Amino acid sequence: MTHDQFPPLAEVTRPTITTPEAAFYLNYARQTLRGWACMERGPIRPIRLPGSSKLHWRTADIRRLLEAEVAT
Repeated sequence: MTHDQFPPLAEVTRPTITTPEAAFYLNYARQTLRGWACMERGPIRPIRLPGSSKLHWRTADIRRLLEAEVAT
């Protein structure tokens, strides 16, 4: 993924983002996030929106996790 594909996280106003977006912002592989979801382990958990089989990640959770990493 390149930086051109996703806006800065500060500009994202949607309440949830997709797995590719979350992986980009968190700097993890998509498969890592899918593993968090499958094993129910990990610092954040995804949700499934009605009518969608895809995982969605709360933007606020992504921001909180990144802020916690910066604080440590």
